[in-house]
Amino acid sequence: MKLYSIPDIRLFWSKDTGFLSQFDVDDIETDVTYKPISVFPQCINDVSFWISDEFLVSDFYEIVRSVGGDIVEQVSLIDEFRHPKTQRVSHCYRLVYRHMEKTLTQAEVNVVHRQIEDATVKQLKVVIR
Repeated sequence: MKLYSIPDIRLFWSKDTGFLSQFDVDDIETDVTYKPISVFPQCINDVSFWISDEFLVSDFYEIVRSVGGDIVEQVSLIDEFRHPKTQRVSHCYRLVYRHMEKTLTQAEVNVVHRQIEDATVKQLKVVIR
């Protein structure tokens, strides 16, 4: 029997965030089934922006998924900052890009990342930092 349907025991020593994030659950009783990850390297870009009171994280995730498609492997909030004087709030998100069939160049990722930034500014009325 294979634990979590993982085909190769050597994956248990992986430090790949695409692998590890599959097992990041709140309840250890959660049923987890391994989903194969790409053998190609990740490209990581961050985006920071000032948010409004109406900002919804789910709307941002939806934009990332619709613009980035399957090459966006992970999205995570890595920092939240409140300016001490203006009380404006800023979010910084880390986007992990990876293709299942080829190595992405940073230039290819930058094009998609810029499209995500532009769509976020236009649709969610945020200000890129």
